[in-house]
Amino acid sequence: MNKHIVITGVSQGLGRVMTEAFIAQGHRVSGCARNAAKMDELTQAYPLPHQFAAIDIADDASVSQWCQQVLNHNGVPDLVINNAGLINTPAPLWAVPVADCEAVIKVNLNGMINVIRHFVPPMLEQRSGLIINFSSGWGRSTSPGVAPYCATKWAVEGLTQAIAQELPDGMAAVALNPGIIHTEMLETCFGEAAATYTSLSAWAKSAVPYILGIQPQDNGRQLSVPG
Repeated sequence: MNKHIVITGVSQGLGRVMTEAFIAQGHRVSGCARNAAKMDELTQAYPLPHQFAAIDIADDASVSQWCQQVLNHNGVPDLVINNAGLINTPAPLWAVPVADCEAVIKVNLNGMINVIRHFVPPMLEQRSGLIINFSSGWGRSTSPGVAPYCATKWAVEGLTQAIAQELPDGMAAVALNPGIIHTEMLETCFGEAAATYTSLSAWAKSAVPYILGIQPQDNGRQLSVPG
């Protein structure tokens, strides 16, 4: 069945490969990211009914406006994937610049809350739909140098558990650890060694069917992409 899937952070990495895979399977995607040029590129490659917008999800007013546009064009989403994320350049917490630390928190946590705030109410009216919040291995463990990122991903786990308790039957919120994938974000942490990890294309082959298989009865679970 054709699904309407909302994805944040679609300009590159996991967001981009998920977008392409979902569209290839016949689903409608409404996506956003901050990079206007890449959103124009996606719009050219995947015209209506798919819809892509350049917004900053850390700005609540922008998310509200985008949500309304999405609802007007594609209706209530069946699946909201909170994928957008930032990571700080590895350093002890006290050495992370204030602006970098704040940016990680604004996108990874505040941005996710903004998306939930505006998309969940219309989903509640239909008493259906899934919210998948991307967590991390660093949302269930820690490492030195990435304290701001760990803090936000641990917060994602707690936030997801809480909203799962607030949803009615027929809906679900889950925290999903995507695994360790060769992305630009991983290169920030691991440098050249990032290339030794799972490629984006290989990840998508297992992740996309796994995500599509998540059900309302999974509400509140801590899940991980197999592999």
